[in-house]
Amino acid sequence: METLFVIVLALSLFIMVILAYFAGKAVGKRIMYEAAQAMLEKERKDAVKKSRSVLTGQFSEQIAPYLPDFPVDPSECKFLGAPIDFVCFRGLNEREIEEIVFVEVKSQNARMTGTEKSIREAVENGRVRFEEYRVK
Repeated sequence: METLFVIVLALSLFIMVILAYFAGKAVGKRIMYEAAQAMLEKERKDAVKKSRSVLTGQFSEQIAPYLPDFPVDPSECKFLGAPIDFVCFRGLNEREIEEIVFVEVKSQNARMTGTEKSIREAVENGRVRFEEYRVK
């Protein structure tokens, strides 16, 4: 009888360990699923925020020449978008160019890229030239 009791007790303990294992596995999956969902939601919100920021910047670039304090007459500006936003020809309306101005538009806390900085440095250091190319 004692042996039967030990066998039943051992079998019960084995079954309880198996059940605990599967219960723990199910709880772990649930926790991982919830954590993944929370991270996915956070990433989605971050992506939307970045997208809005980019769209705001692109919109700002397009309307910048018509805003107060823009350094050149809007009708004298040509939009490039990349690698610099505008090339403006001061005096174009009078057909007598007195200055060429490169304008990079930034909104909020946006910073210039390395390429934009190198363009600024090239202009500041006089590494600018005019070249005529003729198609034969």
